[in-house]
Amino acid sequence: MNATSAPAEDLIVIGKIVSVHGVRGDVKVYSFTDPIGNLLDYRRWTLRRGEEVKQVELVKGRLQGKILVATLKGLTDREEARSYADFEICIPRSELPPLTGEDYYWFQRQGLTVINQLGLVLGRVDHLLETGANDVLVVKPFDGSLDDRERLLPYTDPCVLKVDLDAGVMHVEWDADF
Repeated sequence: MNATSAPAEDLIVIGKIVSVHGVRGDVKVYSFTDPIGNLLDYRRWTLRRGEEVKQVELVKGRLQGKILVATLKGLTDREEARSYADFEICIPRSELPPLTGEDYYWFQRQGLTVINQLGLVLGRVDHLLETGANDVLVVKPFDGSLDDRERLLPYTDPCVLKVDLDAGVMHVEWDADF
């Protein structure tokens, strides 16, 4: 298993190895894809934990509840598999399927400057939270924003008016006092 030559900024995290499964070296994986089984569509993974990077190949995998169980090529020992815990599972952005229309990947929304209907800069999208009802944008202040407040905005049609990836902005219907 070798280090990858893909640039770090080109990698997208799609899951995480959380523990071992069984005695044959399989690993339990938490998937960030939707549906979670989509992670198994990617056969070559770049594993990253801090500065440590490994390339692995998925042999097979299966859904077990809300966790995936994966068999990695050459990994047949439970104790060696245990050392893989806490590695992020990454793939190059270029392997993601293209989206159509108004669909965006989460990583594409991160870093967008959020501007309300009055032209006030509320902050930048730091990350998104998945809730049962809808996703939530966590908007954090920066030097050019209106104030120093962190805001939680629903990622819904009434709130998000326009996303302009090229300009790096998201226009929202949101009162600055909220």
